[in-house]
Amino acid sequence: MPTAKINGANINYELSGPPNAPTLVLSNSLGSNFGMWDAQMPAFAKTHRVLRYDTRGHGQSEVTPSPYTFEQLGRDVLALADSLNIDYFSFCGLSMGGMTGLWLALHAPVRLHKLVLCSTGAKIGTADAWNTRIEAVRKNGTKSIAAATMERWFTASFREREPQTVERIQNTLANTDTEGYIACCEALRDTDLRDQVASISAPTLVISATHDPAAPPSDGKFLAKQMAGARYAELDAAHLSNIEQAEQFTQEVSQFLQKP
Repeated sequence: MPTAKINGANINYELSGPPNAPTLVLSNSLGSNFGMWDAQMPAFAKTHRVLRYDTRGHGQSEVTPSPYTFEQLGRDVLALADSLNIDYFSFCGLSMGGMTGLWLALHAPVRLHKLVLCSTGAKIGTADAWNTRIEAVRKNGTKSIAAATMERWFTASFREREPQTVERIQNTLANTDTEGYIACCEALRDTDLRDQVASISAPTLVISATHDPAAPPSDGKFLAKQMAGARYAELDAAHLSNIEQAEQFTQEVSQFLQKP
């Protein structure tokens, strides 16, 4: 996979789909990598030039010293797009990726066509919860939290039905660099955009998951209510709804992106 030197870090990315199609950028969740979008790629790459990348500190992208901020993660996206001569794009991010999307919509609105915010919020979690997780990972590594995290990322029925998929995602989390994971946890802990999101003007689709304890539907409904004209959809899934309800997720996003 190609990499680009972006703001002091080598960022791993993949660019696929018709070269003259509109661009869609996909941004991964905490503890994942751009492989989390595999189920969406056949559909998305038919209609869009798809740029998916590993967030700084994740996957095959470089781990740089903490702290990270969403300004930094958002500027990584802008610089990556610049390096590929992409001026204008739609953006779809899940959880941490959704927070990156919010920053872009607030600070680089002229670059955005449409915005898809999945399993995310203007503020995710509490400082105490993040600090507890950071301490656990700092002490014992990402592998120590991987199995328990799957219980929040997928419903019990999906875990029983698709054990190989869950194992693959669990292994991705377990192999995520500890320092990169902690740095992104700190960025999430320290970000609260609740008093800013009402100013976002990009056409927006918010997707929440009914059984998501990390970014519950109340977080998504808050976003949709704050943003004029935002569309809200809710899927019968836990946190990683794009994997648990892949077909419905892909359909919702595709219809939104292709609507004039």
